[in-house]
Amino acid sequence: MQRADDYAEYLDLERLLSAQHTLSDPPHHDEMLFIIQHQTSELWMKLVIHEMCATMVYIQQDQLEASFKIMSRIKHIQTQLLNQWSVLATLTPSEYAQFRHVLGTASGFQSPQYRMIEFLMGNKNERMLEMHAKKPKEYAELKEALNAPGIYDEFLRHLSRKGLPVPKSHTERDWSKPYEQSDEVTAVLCTIYENPEEYWDDYEMCEKLVDIEEAFTLWRFRHMKTVERIIGYKTGTGGTAGVSYLQRIVSQQFFPELWHVRTNLKEVSD
Repeated sequence: MQRADDYAEYLDLERLLSAQHTLSDPPHHDEMLFIIQHQTSELWMKLVIHEMCATMVYIQQDQLEASFKIMSRIKHIQTQLLNQWSVLATLTPSEYAQFRHVLGTASGFQSPQYRMIEFLMGNKNERMLEMHAKKPKEYAELKEALNAPGIYDEFLRHLSRKGLPVPKSHTERDWSKPYEQSDEVTAVLCTIYENPEEYWDDYEMCEKLVDIEEAFTLWRFRHMKTVERIIGYKTGTGGTAGVSYLQRIVSQQFFPELWHVRTNLKEVSD
């Protein structure tokens, strides 16, 4: 069994702490903040992907209860990602303007891990693969995720295996296409929410999926407000539409029926 002899060696700190390369000349003090903010976000996103993939294996095995701790962990990781925006928000517009040019065409929009999380959560868009075409390993991993069921798809397949009437259009389909809302799926979820004792694990999983979608939406909103605070409505790095684009995606829903079910539930009368 291999064992670490040293804390720094185990964490590969020499490589980790030497991975911050400022490009501004002379070096601008706040460029370090910008780099570390995004590097730590990528580390947390790596853990989100690790945990989400493990959760999906449990769902495929119909072991929902075993996944609940992991789902809770994902929510806490997302909280860390959300809170990081408050650190970047200390960067003023005039400070950022002094080193923004060194980013060139680099943009967070190009993050393969962010794209992977979107694909795992079901936000599929084949065109998004194009920006990763020059990196074969990255491209192959994303294409595999694009063509595979997302976490919500796997949950609906689990419900179908339990005998609930999830339509085949949502258990056997082209997974590379965006998810489409279904009234039949909403009806299935109504059954679960109106009978939580009978479907306790499924009921709990529904709420945990809502947790991670809500946290992701809050992260997107905070991202949008931080960008607005720092660059206003200027074009984003890499030529993106910046705040205008971020505003559009904030209202996007990954698991639409889990939100629609709240409107459709019957109220219990005395």
